[in-house]
Amino acid sequence: MTAEDMRAVPAGRRFLAHHGSSAAAFGLGAASVLGYAPFGLFVLPLFAIAAVLVLWERADGPRTAACAGFFYGLGFFLCGVSWVYVSLHDFGAMPAPLAALATLLFCAFLALFPAAGGYLHARVGFPAGVGFILLFPALWTLLEWTRGWIFTGFPWLVLGYAQIPTSPLAGYAPVLGIYGVTLLAALTSGLIAWLWMTCRERRNIVPALVLLIAIWTGGWALGAVEWTRPVGEPVSVSLLQGNVPQDLKFRPDRIEKTLDDYRSLAESSTSRLIIFPETALPLFLDNVPPSYLEALAAHARRNGGDALIGVPLRLPDGRYFNSMISLGTAPPQHYHKFHLVPFGEFIPLRPLLGGIVGALAIPLQDFTRGPTHPAPLEVAGQRVAVNICYEDAFGEEIIRQLPEATLLVNASNVAWFGRSIAPGQHLQISQARALESGRYMLRATNTGVTAVIDPRGTVVAAAPQFTRAVVTRSVQGYAGATPYVRWGNRTVLAICVALIVLAFALRALGRA
Repeated sequence: MTAEDMRAVPAGRRFLAHHGSSAAAFGLGAASVLGYAPFGLFVLPLFAIAAVLVLWERADGPRTAACAGFFYGLGFFLCGVSWVYVSLHDFGAMPAPLAALATLLFCAFLALFPAAGGYLHARVGFPAGVGFILLFPALWTLLEWTRGWIFTGFPWLVLGYAQIPTSPLAGYAPVLGIYGVTLLAALTSGLIAWLWMTCRERRNIVPALVLLIAIWTGGWALGAVEWTRPVGEPVSVSLLQGNVPQDLKFRPDRIEKTLDDYRSLAESSTSRLIIFPETALPLFLDNVPPSYLEALAAHARRNGGDALIGVPLRLPDGRYFNSMISLGTAPPQHYHKFHLVPFGEFIPLRPLLGGIVGALAIPLQDFTRGPTHPAPLEVAGQRVAVNICYEDAFGEEIIRQLPEATLLVNASNVAWFGRSIAPGQHLQISQARALESGRYMLRATNTGVTAVIDPRGTVVAAAPQFTRAVVTRSVQGYAGATPYVRWGNRTVLAICVALIVLAFALRALGRA
C-alpha cells in the first residue's frame, strides 16, 4: 500500500495501521540484536532493516516513518544495550526505578537516529529504486557515523559489527573500515527491500540480484587479500584475567588479595610480554608498594621482556589518568586513556550533573584525558598500540598509532556489565579493529572476554568468562598499512556524499 493509498483509508484504520507498524518496527529492532555477538546471526539485521525500509516506504508521511524508525531503534537498543541498567543499578548503586528510567532515556536518545532516517527518507520522497539503493545506504551510514562522535560518541552496535568476522562483507573492513561494512550491509538491505516491493516486475530482479552477488563476492575476494606483512620474530604473550568481582574491586580490605592474585598470575608466565587488564591494580601508582612493582619488573626481566600493567596514575598537581605502564627490560613507559566514558570516567556538565553522578558508587569519576596522538610503546621487541576499554570502539582513533605499531593491545574491565551480552559485543568490536588494521589484537580483561585475535578478526585463543586464567600464545608482529589505516573514514564518507549527490542528480535529470 502506497502513501497515497494510506491517505484514502479512514482515520480509524490509519490509527491501527500506524500503531501496528510501530509494534512491528519495535519487534524488528529487538530481533536485530540476534545478529550481533554473542548470537552471530549476521543476516538477521539485514532482513530486519529491509522490512523497516518497506515500512518507511508505505508510511503515510514523514512523521509516521520517523515513528517506525524510532520504535525500531527503541527495540534494538533496549535489547542490545540493556547492560547499562546493570552498570547503573547492580554496581553503581542507583535505585532500580531511576536506573530503569535512565536506561530508557538513553535508549530513546539513540533511537532518534533511525527515527531521523525514517523522517528524511519519507520527506525526500525518492522512488524505491533510487531511494533504496542510493539514498538509504548513505543516509543510514552517515547517521551511524554521527552517533559515533556526537556528545563524545556511542558507536556500539553499528550495523557493520554484525558482519564481523564471518560474513563475506567483513572483507571490506580493511578497505573502508566498519562504516564501510555498514554501507555495504545497508545497501544489501536496500536491495532486499527493493526486490520485496518489486518482485512482480521481473525486469528488476536480475539487476538487483547481480548487484547483490557482486557486493558479497567482492567482500569474499577482499577477505583473501594480505594487506599487511609479518615483521620480526614471533613473541610469546600472556594475557591475565584476574576475575575480581566489581563490587569488591576497590574495597580497602580486598586490595591486598587483588595485588597478590595478579602477582601470582604474572609470575606463572614465562612470556616476553605479560599484559594486565585495565586498573588491574586498584590503587594509584604512587600508593602501590615499590617492592611489589620491583618484583613484577624483575620477573619481566627474567623473561627477557616487559609487563604492561593497568593502574591509575596520579600527578603531583592532583590530576589522574586511566593508564597502562610498562615494567621490565625496556625503559618505563606509559599510555594514558584519551577517550573517556561520560559519567563513568568524567562528568560532563559538572555544575548541573555533578551532584547526581557523585551519588553513584563509581570510583575515580574525574579522570584527565591523555594525549590525542600517543606513540606506540616499545616493549618486548614490539611497538604496541595500547587502548583501554571503550576506546577500541573508535576505529579512527586506534589507527592514529599506525602503521608504526606492530601489535594492538586492549586492556578492559567490563565487569561493570555483569553476566550480560556486553562482553561478547565488546569482543566483536575488537575483532573489527584487528581486521581494519591487519594486526593481532590482544585483549586482557578482568572477567572476560580475554582473547587473542588474529589479523583476520578470528579469535585464536580465549579464556572462559568469570574464571581466573592466563591466556598464553605466540603472536606475530605486522607491518604495513591497510587502505583504512591510510585513509580512515574519509573514503566511506566521500562515497556516501557521492551517492546522495547522484540520487539528487538523477532526480534533476528526470530519471528518479
